[in-house]
Amino acid sequence: MPRMLDVSDAVRAEIGDEEADRLLAGENAPGSYDCTSCRTPGDSEQERTSTVLFVGDETAVLAFAHAGCLPSQVVQVTEEQLQGAVRSIGGRPAADGDPRRSVPEQAVLGVTSGLVLIEGELHPALVVEPTAPIVRPGSYGAGDDFLPLLIEQGFMPVMELASVPPVLHGWSVLLAMGQLHAVLQPGAAGGQPVAWWQAHHPLQVTDSWRAAANKHQQVLMFAAPVGSIGRQPREDLLRDSLDRAAASGKLVAAALPLAGT
Repeated sequence: MPRMLDVSDAVRAEIGDEEADRLLAGENAPGSYDCTSCRTPGDSEQERTSTVLFVGDETAVLAFAHAGCLPSQVVQVTEEQLQGAVRSIGGRPAADGDPRRSVPEQAVLGVTSGLVLIEGELHPALVVEPTAPIVRPGSYGAGDDFLPLLIEQGFMPVMELASVPPVLHGWSVLLAMGQLHAVLQPGAAGGQPVAWWQAHHPLQVTDSWRAAANKHQQVLMFAAPVGSIGRQPREDLLRDSLDRAAASGKLVAAALPLAGT
C-alpha cells in the first residue's frame, strides 16, 4: 500500500530517485514508526509523514517524523553524533548502494525534563536515557558503555538523590526563548562548546522548570542506561524511577551551568 510520505527535493537528491520512488510506493517504508521530533508513534499509512535524512561525514541515516512536527529535510550532523547516539528514532541506513549506509543499529537519546526535590528545594532536571545500548565508538560489541563513557567525562555515579551533584564545568544546557535546544560539551582542545545532544525540534519546558533554572543558574542532568527510567507521565513517577535506578547503581549525574534564559 502506498505510504503518505513526503520526500523533499533535498532528500531525493541525497538518496536518489530509485530509493525515493520505492519509499513513495510503500516498498521500502515503515508502516508504524516513532517520530524523530516528538518521539510518539506515527503511522505512514494513516497520516502525513516526513522523511528526514541525517547526514554525517561518512554515514547517512533515514528517519521519519509526523509532517506536522517536521518537514521533509536533510539535517547535517557530526559523524560523532550520528555514531554515538543522536540517530533519529525509527531511522535506518540510507539507500542501498550508498557507501554510507553500512551503519550498525544505533540509539537515540530520549530527554525528559522535570523538577526534582533535593534537600527540600526543587531543582530543574533533565533525564537522559538511550533507546538502545550505547557502545564505545569503534566498538561493535554487545555491551552498554553509556554510563562509563559519561563517567569518563566527569559525571558522577549516584546511589541516592540526597544531595545536588557537583558542577561539571565546560558542559552547559542551552535554553533559548523558553525552549530547550541542546546539551553542550567542551570542544576539542579547548575550542568552542559543541552539542552533545541537540533537539531536532526545540523542546518546550514548563514555566516552573524555567523559573527554577533561572533561580539556580544550573540544570541537573541524570543519565541511565536503556530500560532504567522509561517515559514517565508525571514527575512523581519520574522521581520513583530515578530512585530505583540510583539504588541499582544505574544512574550518573552532574549539575550543568545554564546557558541562555
